[in-house]
Amino acid sequence: MAMITVKGLDIGVGTPKIIVPVISKTEQELIDEVSLLKNIDFDILEWRVDHFQEVNDIDKVKLAASKVSQIIGHKPILFTFRTANEGGVYPASIEFYLNLNQQMITSGFIDFVDIEVFTGDDYVRDIITHAHQNNVLVIASNHDFDKTPNKNEIIYRLRKMQNLGADIIKIAVMPRSADDVLTLLSATTEMKEKYTKKPLITMSMAGMGTVSRVSGEIFGSDLTFGTVKHASAPGQLDVKELRYILNILHRSIS
Repeated sequence: MAMITVKGLDIGVGTPKIIVPVISKTEQELIDEVSLLKNIDFDILEWRVDHFQEVNDIDKVKLAASKVSQIIGHKPILFTFRTANEGGVYPASIEFYLNLNQQMITSGFIDFVDIEVFTGDDYVRDIITHAHQNNVLVIASNHDFDKTPNKNEIIYRLRKMQNLGADIIKIAVMPRSADDVLTLLSATTEMKEKYTKKPLITMSMAGMGTVSRVSGEIFGSDLTFGTVKHASAPGQLDVKELRYILNILHRSIS
């Protein structure tokens, strides 16, 4: 397993690391929410900037990011603009999406950027190259809020992310049955054992998929998402409860 270390955080070994999303609409709400997190036990802050009301003003996005970094910069910061096609709230053109991410990569305020793998292969490669030139790591992602693809399709999507050069590969799918949850877990294990040494993030969403958010150390998912105020996707657990469960499982299998 190839471990990634960012700001002293080792990703890819031990207990899955916890990402906490913030979905604030205004700069003041963002500052207040991030300030609250200073006293919370988590590992990575995700700013879901598609919820930010002034996301179309890149200068204001950069200013807000600088303030987030000042408050919580001792922890890694993940910058995510989730498109409407994959569960985001702000309709945006491909030109806007690419420019925003490219600008933030060079801002100096973020450690990771999330790029949706089906943005287009050439676009994704260009962003990954640009990110690596600026010491920013890339999480390639895909989100299916309608269904759980079959195991081969899940593995295909994850391998595509890997082949494009992402540092961490992520997929989230919606279960319609218990078998769907098992499909996601089986795909995760097979991907980790046969096809990659890179850190994975996989999850089955909603309440039915909760087990996938806590069992990553067994099946091969290296990061998971927990909430403090607002969930950014269905099925996310409270961060304190999540840490407690992850630690229990870690002690049991160590």
